[in-house]
Amino acid sequence: MANDKDSLIGMGFDVARVEWALKATGNRGLQPAMDFLFENEGKEIPDLSSVSESTSSRPPQDAMDVDDEEDAEALRSLGVKVATDAEAKSIKCSECGKVFRNTALAQFHAEKSGHQSFEESTEEIKPLTEEEKKERLAELREKMAAKRATKAVEEAKEAKANETLRRKTGKDMGALKEEMAQRQALKDAEQKKKDKIEDAKAKAAIKAQIEADKKARAEKFAREKALRHGEQIVDAPAAAPAASTSSGPVSGVAGKDFKETRLQIRMSTGGQPYTTTLPSDAPLREVAEFLAGQSLTVDVDTISFAQHFPRKAFSRADFSKSLRELGLTPSAVLIATPP
Repeated sequence: MANDKDSLIGMGFDVARVEWALKATGNRGLQPAMDFLFENEGKEIPDLSSVSESTSSRPPQDAMDVDDEEDAEALRSLGVKVATDAEAKSIKCSECGKVFRNTALAQFHAEKSGHQSFEESTEEIKPLTEEEKKERLAELREKMAAKRATKAVEEAKEAKANETLRRKTGKDMGALKEEMAQRQALKDAEQKKKDKIEDAKAKAAIKAQIEADKKARAEKFAREKALRHGEQIVDAPAAAPAASTSSGPVSGVAGKDFKETRLQIRMSTGGQPYTTTLPSDAPLREVAEFLAGQSLTVDVDTISFAQHFPRKAFSRADFSKSLRELGLTPSAVLIATPP
């Protein structure tokens, strides 16, 4: 609530004059100060250090007795207390009835309880006696101790729950790890079995390849040996000839199923033999032309060919016949004789 100085300044009086009036009246209240201001209106303000309490000042009055309501309202508008006004000495909560000494306590109560309705009260809160202070302090200590005990119990429960959860989680993690280990073991066993099967297949394939290579080398060795000795090499046909639907004899020329003929040509004069592969329908003359292309001593028109096995000599008329017709397919060894 505003003091006398603030009230006078709020009425429009000069600050210096208000301080002069309050000091001159000995701070006995608002009304004496107002009377002093009205009596000394227009006078020069003296040095306040030389101002003493005026003997003409009226005795202090807490409130003016006014019978007329209009006069009371006029005085209230000027900030003057009247007998009908009651001074607020506390703040009361209209919702719960509690009384508070000041605004700070009332605001704290509002924040804590959520109450919003407050009013000024003339009820004066008496200060606590020493005995009451001790009782309040003891109650406060008991409440704090009970609060600590409750908090300790709650913390113990929470710690126990956390420990139970931790143990359960640990067991679950252990079971999960064991299950994962079992799955990994099964997976490793399956992979090992699969790898073993793949290794067996690979070994079998390698063994088959080795056998095929051995067979191929043996056939190659036998063929080269036959060529060195001038023997005719007859390869087995890729497929057996189809049986005739008629009951008559099987017709055809030997080696008719071979499209190419492999030849080894040896010079009767010695030297490295020549090898070539020609179409089975090519004439014998192409063999002479091939040989002439390999050696300058060979003349196509004068060269002659013969076979040791079966023994046979080819005439100039045979040069126009195909290798198939001459029975040289699929392979043969020829002896070339220059003139």
